[in-house]
Amino acid sequence: MLTYVAAMFLHAPQVLWTVLTAVIVTQLSVGRSLKATFDYFIGTLGGAIYSAAIATLVPHQSEVAFLMVLAFALGPLALLAALNSSFSVAPFTAIMVLLAPAITHAGPIESAIYRVFEVALGGMIGLAVSLFILPARAHGLAIERIADILDDFAVALRQLVRGFAGELDLAAIPGIQMGIGRAFASLETIVSEANRERIAYFSAEPEFRALLRTLLRLRHDLIIIGRTAVDPLPDIVRKRLAESVAAASAAGAEFLNQSAAAVRDRVTPPSPGAYETALRGYESVIAAIRRDGLTRELSVDALERLFALGFAFDQLQQNFRDLERNIGEFAKPPDGSND
Repeated sequence: MLTYVAAMFLHAPQVLWTVLTAVIVTQLSVGRSLKATFDYFIGTLGGAIYSAAIATLVPHQSEVAFLMVLAFALGPLALLAALNSSFSVAPFTAIMVLLAPAITHAGPIESAIYRVFEVALGGMIGLAVSLFILPARAHGLAIERIADILDDFAVALRQLVRGFAGELDLAAIPGIQMGIGRAFASLETIVSEANRERIAYFSAEPEFRALLRTLLRLRHDLIIIGRTAVDPLPDIVRKRLAESVAAASAAGAEFLNQSAAAVRDRVTPPSPGAYETALRGYESVIAAIRRDGLTRELSVDALERLFALGFAFDQLQQNFRDLERNIGEFAKPPDGSND
């Protein structure tokens, strides 16, 4: 409504495009609205200037000549849009600039100016609404997505260690890893939007960069565990390790679940002390297996997987400490403020 009133007051010839631009920008989070406004304006400006120049320099009184002008205008712009997504609206803008004179009876240069003006007006109003009236903060979306990923990590850890006892369907491992990968791709997009929001709001909120790196390392730990769990360990060590592996995975998964809750509530993170205690129990069992000489009876493949599991558990311990520190940066002060 605000965009329509402003467009009518400023006598925009094509109110429709002003309103549509504002609606598209307003539908997004604040961070994405900033990028969408910039990309939409840059694409419109580039498409308008290029198509207006082609229409002015190349005579096109006949239908054949006009089709040639369309080809000259759309070909390079379509290639540019394929190479750079910021110019995705440039071909559409060129069509509008070239066809609008038949409707508005304006020249190509005037049509290009109107098009840029309409998009700029709609983008500015839509961005203002996103920033100050109906803000959908990507920061909050990122917090929620991070918590979901931590819960997914907990589920994956519980499932993957079952492979050492032969209780996990091997076909399920790629599905677990792919699900986490898709969640990460989505998180990276939201985090980039949240970083743009920090600039727009001059916010003092902590960046997600360090937390994102820690999550990525945790994902790599799960990948290692998944690769070592493709076959059950030999009976000679599996029975002796079963209790300690189950205890370590359970403690690690519980820490991840508690960390997810701390992220959602913006409270002080839990300590991974229970996992570290369980890890010491696992290490003592491994030491006993070595003393008894059982590792000499293992195949090279089984031995590699056994040591890879220990390495992954050690990495989890270090990354859990990093996760505790990272989550603490997002915890609200006791008074509940964000400053």
